[in-house]
Amino acid sequence: MMMEWRRRMDAALLVLLLGHLAAALEVPLDLPQPPTITHQSPKDYIIDPRENIIIHCDAKGKPHPSFSWTRNGTHFDTEQDSNVSMRPHSGTLIVDISREKAEHYEGIYQCTARNKHGTAVSNNIVVRQSRSPLWSKEKIKPIVVQEGVSLVLPCQPPAGLPPPIIFWMDNNFQRLPQSRRVSQSLNGDLYFSNVLREDSRNDYICYARFPHTQTIQQKQPIVVKVLNLDAINDTMADFYNDTDLFSEAPVDDRRPTFLIPTGTSSSKTVLRGHTLEMECIAEGLPTPEIAWTKMSGDLPANRISFLHYNKTLRIVNVSESDAGDYRCTAKNQLGSVHHTIHVSVKAAPYWISGPPRNLVLAPGENGVLTCRASGTPKPSITWAMNGIPIENSPKDLSRKVEDDTVIFTDVQTGSSAVYQCNISNDYGYLLSNAFVNVLSEPPRVLTPANKVYQVIRNHHVLMDCSSFGSPIPKITWFKDSRSSTLDGDPYILHDNGTLEIHVAQARNSGKYTCVARNQLGIYENHVYLEVKEPTRILKQPEYKVVQRGRAVVFECKVKHDPSLIPTMTWLKDDGELPDDERLIVDSDSLAITDVTENDAGVYTCIMNTTLDHDSASAELTVVERPDPPTDLELTDQKKRSVQLTWTPGDEHNSPIQKFLIQYEDLLHHRGHWHNLTEVPGTKTTAHLKLSPYAHYIFRVLALNAVGLSQSSFPSRVYRTDPAAPDQNPTGVHGYGTEHNNLVISWKPLSGHQSNGPGLHYRVMWREKMAGSDWNTVTVANTSKFVVSGTPTFVPYELKVQAVNDYGDGPEPAVAHGFSGEDLPIAAPENVQAVVLNSTLAEVHWDPVPSHLIRGHLKGYKVYYWREHGHKHSPDHVEGILSFSGNHTHGMLPGLHPFTLYAFNVRVYNGKGDGPPSPPQQFNTPEGVPGQPTSFVVTDSSLDSLTLEWSPPHDRNGHITGYTLKYQPVNNSNELGPVEELALAANETSVTLPNLKYSTRYKFYLNAKTVTGAGPAISQEVDTIMDEAVASRQVDIATQGWFIGLMCAIALLILILLIICFIQRNKGGKYPVKEKEDAHTDPEFQPMKDDDCTFGEYSDNEDHKPLKGSRTPSNGTVKRDDSDLSLADYGEGGDGQFNEDGSFIGQYSGKSASRDTAEGHESSEAPSPINAMNSLNSFV
Repeated sequence: MMMEWRRRMDAALLVLLLGHLAAALEVPLDLPQPPTITHQSPKDYIIDPRENIIIHCDAKGKPHPSFSWTRNGTHFDTEQDSNVSMRPHSGTLIVDISREKAEHYEGIYQCTARNKHGTAVSNNIVVRQSRSPLWSKEKIKPIVVQEGVSLVLPCQPPAGLPPPIIFWMDNNFQRLPQSRRVSQSLNGDLYFSNVLREDSRNDYICYARFPHTQTIQQKQPIVVKVLNLDAINDTMADFYNDTDLFSEAPVDDRRPTFLIPTGTSSSKTVLRGHTLEMECIAEGLPTPEIAWTKMSGDLPANRISFLHYNKTLRIVNVSESDAGDYRCTAKNQLGSVHHTIHVSVKAAPYWISGPPRNLVLAPGENGVLTCRASGTPKPSITWAMNGIPIENSPKDLSRKVEDDTVIFTDVQTGSSAVYQCNISNDYGYLLSNAFVNVLSEPPRVLTPANKVYQVIRNHHVLMDCSSFGSPIPKITWFKDSRSSTLDGDPYILHDNGTLEIHVAQARNSGKYTCVARNQLGIYENHVYLEVKEPTRILKQPEYKVVQRGRAVVFECKVKHDPSLIPTMTWLKDDGELPDDERLIVDSDSLAITDVTENDAGVYTCIMNTTLDHDSASAELTVVERPDPPTDLELTDQKKRSVQLTWTPGDEHNSPIQKFLIQYEDLLHHRGHWHNLTEVPGTKTTAHLKLSPYAHYIFRVLALNAVGLSQSSFPSRVYRTDPAAPDQNPTGVHGYGTEHNNLVISWKPLSGHQSNGPGLHYRVMWREKMAGSDWNTVTVANTSKFVVSGTPTFVPYELKVQAVNDYGDGPEPAVAHGFSGEDLPIAAPENVQAVVLNSTLAEVHWDPVPSHLIRGHLKGYKVYYWREHGHKHSPDHVEGILSFSGNHTHGMLPGLHPFTLYAFNVRVYNGKGDGPPSPPQQFNTPEGVPGQPTSFVVTDSSLDSLTLEWSPPHDRNGHITGYTLKYQPVNNSNELGPVEELALAANETSVTLPNLKYSTRYKFYLNAKTVTGAGPAISQEVDTIMDEAVASRQVDIATQGWFIGLMCAIALLILILLIICFIQRNKGGKYPVKEKEDAHTDPEFQPMKDDDCTFGEYSDNEDHKPLKGSRTPSNGTVKRDDSDLSLADYGEGGDGQFNEDGSFIGQYSGKSASRDTAEGHESSEAPSPINAMNSLNSFV
């Protein structure tokens, strides 16, 4: 439909162009002119006898012409026949047949239209009524024929007008099937090249349809019985009197002979432009095949078609080149036969350059009427003037007739007339009217004024300047300013005055003026051209593949000229969209919800404007999981295999990738399906390997890109016979659960693997040593066997063989195992420790000989504990570290500094630990101490504070002293410069004098050993405020008269506030970074009544380093330089212990380093630059 629509658009444009360039001369109807026939009935006019007869004849002219008719060559007086009337202002006849039969008005009619300037005549119109006669009544005898002979069933329809259309049907109005063997000829007869038994029937009916009256006539049914020779002999008597019998002799295969046409050659005549149909129908056994050739050239490929299984050759629109000899050949295995048809092409007269055209001449001008035609045989030409043969017309010296041409010279007013040209031969005639109109008229432009032409950019445009004048006006065109005539690129001026622009551009838009002039005057007309932007689809719909039930959207975004109104149309498969609410059309998209398979196809969006269009298409493919396979069949059945075949289901536009074949064993595992094999999607068979002693059913699933299909219906049951086992149990292991036994275990065979009933196992074992014999025992269908009384931890060789009622399985493979383990009986020797630092030691030992381990070596364990008074209790084991495998050393991390440790080493196997080695001891060196236990302010005065503390709980060595650091904290929580004080190891308190009153201080205290400083503990406290200042502040804050006075003298208050502000902030802010964890609005605690001192102010962040201090370069505890492996450390977590006391922690060097670093950092002096800045801020 889309292609057809485009062809129509192109054809319309072509017709428009030709109409512009080749339109006949039209005389305005307000000017004098002879008659012109505008409408008439066809030459061969077949009428329906049931309707009134209408014979058309219309004409134009100035003055309007009058009409008259002839019938069969004589004048037909319509006024004398009451059944005949003539339409007003027309020559059309209307015959009322209600009182007279239509056949009474059959004949040859001709219409004449005349006015004072001339006379025009119509064609000879042959009026005949259509006829659809009935078949004559006849009794048709049944036809009995021998199988294999040829047969012709005659139709012989009654002659009708026009001839009827023939077809064969049965009693149920179903068309009888036709084939190479059975076909209908052009004359309607039904031909059988050879008959078969199935051709027997009693309802061969020939029908004739008469198209003009739309009636169908039926012939009596024909009965055909096809029998073999024996059946014919048996029924001869029954049909002898009433039946036509054919071919009593036996029928053998035979070479072809032609049933139609007869003989070896024939001839046929066809008219040019008509359709040529030739047929060759042959009989023979086997059925012959028909082929066509042209002996004198090639067949016209674009005008030829073969019908009725190559028996008919049709050539449409015949031309003279189609004349010649055609050969049809009938051929089967026994031979061939030929027939030659000689085709002659005749031609009724036809125009060579079209009919003669009207002439409009000014007085004194010359002109020519040409009536040039051809035909076969060559036609004759006669001329008439105003319906009278020209030789009988008045003489005119300005007119000269030369065969097919009439020449006019120096015509004068009053010479107007209508000339008839009649060209005829044996096959038809042409009659044409052309007038000569002698006028003197100034020019006029017939194209409407101010007409607007619109065209799409880059397209061609034709602007009319249809004019009339006598003499013929000359046309010139101008644009806008009329600076020059438009002639030459890009303009083309045609003879009829049309101005063409082949490729219009935006600059061509504007006002155009066409000027028509002759000797009698001048005429101007204005038109306008608008060049529009083309319509273009910017985003075309894209190819979509969507699963059934999903949604899909096709986008179609368009750009068009804003002055044009677009219309979006969607097509499906070049037809209209289905009327379905699931299809939602938007301004620039088409959405389809709940897609079905019927939605698949090509979708086209067409954007139409009044001037152009654009379109784009995309295909929608709807996919779905394939339908399940069907028709499962088992073939090639053997003991251990079977061939499975199936028919694939619909793949739903997504090719099947593979088939999955599953089985169910009804004997051993009913209700469970198992995957058996897969085959490519191109195959529909599979060779399946099967196991004995199973009752199989199979099913097949198909897989495509969407997913798996549903399973097919199961196949029939296929049973395999029992047999000896094909395999032995797998996973054979040997191990002991006691020190004197051997457990042999295996994975039993499934019922499907058993291959037969009575499945049991033959278990065999022997010690793995030279000369030992196999021990054998038979057990039921179980998974293990226990051998008792074995030596401890001895290697064994093991075998397990499957056995059923039909025999033994294959020779089993030898597996290996060990009898049960017992506890080790020896301890590691040469045990010693190497201390690496204050928290880490390395233990070494010699491995225990394997025969003393009495089992699989799992590893070694180190038990260690801290000595208290050099006495050890097993309950005080501090940690157990396990080292898997055959290790000879290991690391002990997370030790306490300055501590005496004891330890032993034990080997362990799968049964447990062996005896411990003799205990060994080692001392860890001193480390940094822990935090002081407590740190409090015991006495606070105006300018001094007393601090007390307790030594660290974890001293980790000998305390060599303490370091005290403190610094002030201002109201903005900024820290001031740091003061540092070294204290002796035996001191537990200190008093700090000369502190600032009413000031908060932060203190840091840490202990030291020879190794370094430990982490600091911190404390914050305020010194007491001066009593006078405090009293004044209270009075000012509580006296109402003072507040009133301050409000009355605002200027004094402002001065005092400025002075207070300057004094309060004297010295500027501390250049110290504000701590994130400091209190944002510290307040004084309530004053104690007994001692008039402030309460303590404590900071929870006791471990923050001093502001402005730097981390020392050596503030991190590093590992020993020896390159220790992670494998040297024991297995476990983060230094904790299991319920059994074993150490599960890992070496946590990071924690130790972090703690040590914090201690060192706190004990270092602050940065000299920061300290100087701090001192400056407190001056």
